[in-house]
Amino acid sequence: MTTASAPGTAGVSAAGVPAATVPAATLVTSEQATAARAGTPADATARRGAGPRVRRRGGIAWLGLTPFAAYVLLFLAVPAVIAVGSGFFDASGHPTLANLAALGDPSVLRAFGGSFGLSAASAVIGAVVGALVCWALAALRPDGIVRSMIDSAASVLAQFGGVMLAFAFIATIGTQGLVTAWLVSTFHWDLNADGAFLYTVPGLVIPYVYFQVPLMVLTFMPALEGVKTQWGEAAATLGASRLTYWRRVALPVLAPAFCGSLLLLFANGFSSFATAAALISQGGIVPLTIRAQLTSETIIGLQNVAGVLALGMVVVMAVVMTAYSLLQRRAARWQR
Repeated sequence: MTTASAPGTAGVSAAGVPAATVPAATLVTSEQATAARAGTPADATARRGAGPRVRRRGGIAWLGLTPFAAYVLLFLAVPAVIAVGSGFFDASGHPTLANLAALGDPSVLRAFGGSFGLSAASAVIGAVVGALVCWALAALRPDGIVRSMIDSAASVLAQFGGVMLAFAFIATIGTQGLVTAWLVSTFHWDLNADGAFLYTVPGLVIPYVYFQVPLMVLTFMPALEGVKTQWGEAAATLGASRLTYWRRVALPVLAPAFCGSLLLLFANGFSSFATAAALISQGGIVPLTIRAQLTSETIIGLQNVAGVLALGMVVVMAVVMTAYSLLQRRAARWQR
């Protein structure tokens, strides 16, 4: 049986030459030589030996997802099914489709219209401002202190909402806010001359933009970083101007990522509740209308209207997120 030995030691190589005169890279073990003579690659033999171990590790790794799966099941899937499914039952618990008529009620239509308008306005403003911020950040060093601070701030502010954000804007542009008082004393312009602007659906655009901009920075920055400098150099070599490069190369590449981020911002605004609930006591948008329906049925002759509204929100979110997924798949081609 042939054996392999290190250079300078006694032994015979697979070809029958003394091992001391053969480089170490040419030495093979008896198992490898046997596998080669049998027509089986040596690495395949090694993979067969490691196969069960890899499979065992894969099974153990899947166990690590159990807590997350349980969390999603208990706090996302089950409540969503119960909320949506309740719209298909009457007060006696019998299945019915009559409750779907609530989607045609004028108050419900106004709520959906308010949510669409609020989400679209905050998403467009947040996307434009966030894209400009990303364009400015692209000129900074990725490991610089300014870039690191802005990235950290975006990660925090994108999740900053609810009562704290509402209180911050009440103290800033509320009826007695600092900015409101300064505008009156300096420019004699009262932001709330026609009523408390912050406590209306159009007024919600301002606090919504506050967390939409950092979310745009987080989602659009990777796509902007995916634009390679070699593309601009190649375009300049071919005689293209800077404007032509952005119009014919950069913008078409970034368009799917920008539109996908815009849809994500729309979905974020459409589903936000805590900030609006802290500022507006009545309906006006779908989440607040669902809260009103849970506390008191306001549509006469129909039950479980909150479940019907939840169904409408699920349908809208499903359409938006499907379009977002398709756009992200297209944009990912340029980020590899």
